[in-house]
Amino acid sequence: MTAGATATPAQRPGVLPDQPGDRIARRSRLASIGLVVILLGVSVFAVWSAQATSGAAHSAGLASRLSDDYDAATRAVSEAESLERKYRLEPTSDVEARYDEAAGMLVAALASIRRDGDAGDRARVERLLVAHSDYQGAVDRLFRATDRGDTAAALRIDDAEVEPAFDAIKESVGAAAQVQRDAALGELTRLQNLETITSRLMPLVFLVGLLLAAALASITRGHRRLIDVERAQAIHDSMHDALTGLPNRTLLADRFTQALRAGRRNGTATGLLLIDLDRFKDINDTFGHHCGDLLLAQVGPRLCTVLREVDTVARLGGDEFAVLLPDITDARAAIVVADKLRAALESPFYVKGYTPLGVDREGVDLDVEASIGIAVSGEHGEDVDTLLQHADIAMYVAKSQNLGVFVYDPTVDGHSPAKLALLGDLRRALERDELFLHYQPKISISAGDVVGAEALLRWQHPHRGLMPPDEFVPLAEHSGLIGPLTRFVLDNALRQARAWADAGRPLKVAVNLSARNLLDEHLTDMVAELLAAHRVPAGLLELEVTETALTTEPGRAQRLLEQLAALGVQASVDDFGAGYTSLGQLKTLPVSELKIDRSFVTTMTTDRSNALIVRSVVDLGHNLGLTIVAEGIETAEALTALAALGCDVGQGYHLCRPLPIDAFDAWYHHRARTPVHPPGAPAPPARHGTRSPSG
Repeated sequence: MTAGATATPAQRPGVLPDQPGDRIARRSRLASIGLVVILLGVSVFAVWSAQATSGAAHSAGLASRLSDDYDAATRAVSEAESLERKYRLEPTSDVEARYDEAAGMLVAALASIRRDGDAGDRARVERLLVAHSDYQGAVDRLFRATDRGDTAAALRIDDAEVEPAFDAIKESVGAAAQVQRDAALGELTRLQNLETITSRLMPLVFLVGLLLAAALASITRGHRRLIDVERAQAIHDSMHDALTGLPNRTLLADRFTQALRAGRRNGTATGLLLIDLDRFKDINDTFGHHCGDLLLAQVGPRLCTVLREVDTVARLGGDEFAVLLPDITDARAAIVVADKLRAALESPFYVKGYTPLGVDREGVDLDVEASIGIAVSGEHGEDVDTLLQHADIAMYVAKSQNLGVFVYDPTVDGHSPAKLALLGDLRRALERDELFLHYQPKISISAGDVVGAEALLRWQHPHRGLMPPDEFVPLAEHSGLIGPLTRFVLDNALRQARAWADAGRPLKVAVNLSARNLLDEHLTDMVAELLAAHRVPAGLLELEVTETALTTEPGRAQRLLEQLAALGVQASVDDFGAGYTSLGQLKTLPVSELKIDRSFVTTMTTDRSNALIVRSVVDLGHNLGLTIVAEGIETAEALTALAALGCDVGQGYHLCRPLPIDAFDAWYHHRARTPVHPPGAPAPPARHGTRSPSG
């Protein structure tokens, strides 16, 4: 492996040491912050100066106008007083008209004060207008007394009414006018002070502007250097995995291309090993993603211990790694390396940062196994994409069949042109209603009752005719179509279960799940959704899972079956006896039924060992409280033997073939409910469990 393929002890995976670019970045950030602060200061000063000057000028102008208004009122009051006295000496219409004009000037001045002044000014104007109205009334009476020549009455009105009202108006207007003159002078003084401050600060602001220009030039140079550093960092990041520091898919492809070119020149082969950690999701679910990440960071260094300097370890994503082996002889050499890699992973990984319940030390030991797929140039392809694809197929075979290591074999490749064409046909078949279900009854061997029906998928291919599931379901499992296909079967099977229930003869329907379905985290939600959509009780649905699928991902299978059991859906272990389920695992699984693999049932009357296996499964299942189903019953002899062993339920061509729904309903309607085991067969033994054949 190359030196850059893993992290050094002093360097945490996924984190680079402090680089010059980091220091440049810090200085640039500090300079940028300073520049922003100065710019903000200059901007604040400019805004403040403009607003303060504008505000002061506005206030000074308003104070000046208000002072002028009060001065005009003062002059109008004085003019009115003078004309009032003159009228007593010279009572002519001209003098009276001039008096009225002066009074109007006072009212106009007070209106200007009310417009330009504040609330206090407006209140003062209201009081003055009331006083002026009284004053005007007194003056009018004085003028009328003068016109009559009643001097005594005129003097009395002047002393008692006119003079006091005039003095009050004059005093109020004069005092307010003085206050406004002082305010106007104050505002003018403040405006002058602001202009002085602004004129003194302008040179300083100009100097700060020069400093800003210099700082901006320095920051620009620093950013150029930072961009160069970041470009180099970006190139590194684009080629390496952030979590582990290992090369990523892009760098692996580049090194793979170079290794293939060198191999063609030197006449050697290049091997690619794809490694997938088994049951890694269980670690994430149990201990948390942080613990899983810490484990992944240790995988690369562990693999490096058994590799050469020229080899490359890369992380492709999730729990999937790749090892590139340049300059090897053939696939056998790659197998030797794969075995070493699996052996290197056998030692437990000690993960710090997690303290299991009941453990005194901080950390936990985790055991990890791996499935490895191998592809070698020359034997399995000549370009990067083909070899990656073939190694991925080999890895999937190794994982799904618990082989540990598997070398690519074209016979297991679902990506041949013919299979790809069939896959496209299958995708279109889901849209064109070419898929449908047949139903095979599940019959109580002792009572002869129909206790359920298994839904079996069929495909009426437009060119190939009727196709059984064995010819297309594996394609769906490898392509991602298994999800839509499973939904189709569940949807139609539950629709039929609803129809049977509406007809007054509810019947449990069984649907098969594939190993890929057990990896679908949304399966439980889909089942619950379809049960609700068709208004079918969960007890009328049974899901069959093969024993092999249960052993592929036992942790996930256990959790999924527990979730389904919480819904009320029953589960059945299909093809039991063909896999490697332990008794401990079987005891804890939330299943209600075991289906004996047909390979044992079809030959049990001619093969003693298979008959013993069937007997053992029946006894084991009954001791665990499970219903036992025998599938593949093709002869009356087999049915008689199963009845003698106490097997609960039977399926097979001897009882009834899988039928289209119309034929199944006709068969079910006309079928007499009589025992199906031959006369003379021993009565079935008493059940030891608590679950009935119907659930």
